[in-house]
Amino acid sequence: MTDHEPASPEAATPQEPDSGDGSDGLNDGLSDQDRAVLAFEARGWQRPGTKERAIREQLGLSPTRYYQLLGALLDDPAALRHDPVTVNRLRERRAARRAAR
Repeated sequence: MTDHEPASPEAATPQEPDSGDGSDGLNDGLSDQDRAVLAFEARGWQRPGTKERAIREQLGLSPTRYYQLLGALLDDPAALRHDPVTVNRLRERRAARRAAR
């Protein structure tokens, strides 16, 4: 290769194992259940009873288990990469609740 020949695209672009955009969902470090919990939480809910019923019916989890999983996801960097808007919104709510105590 001379100084005037372009390098091959493979040599110029290192391959990342995860793009971080959540597009394929396979290498983002999250399980299908983790991604489902984040997607579920991203929806808006008018009443807690409706949400709790949907947690049971759509995710097959008890509300207690759902909130345990969600709490762990808020501290998971993979979840932040997958859905930064939802994770940051929930982190802010959690911080506000803790500050109010």
